[in-house]
Amino acid sequence: MTREEILADASSPVTTVRAEEYGDAHRMHARIAAIWSAILGHAVTPHQVALCMAGLKLARLAHLPDHRDS
Repeated sequence: MTREEILADASSPVTTVRAEEYGDAHRMHARIAAIWSAILGHAVTPHQVALCMAGLKLARLAHLPDHRDS
């Protein structure tokens, strides 16, 4: 698989399928930030949510490096 094919394969679910299922990414991160802020008792920003979600993906990849969804 070429780099172009890998990027096209990876971008499709993020830009189309996930957007259709979950809505605008920034709005979703803002919603998650509000929920996490309430749970944790201190402010969490949408940017911090994105960083934490990336950390989650990295942890999953460390466990199962060949899993395509991570």
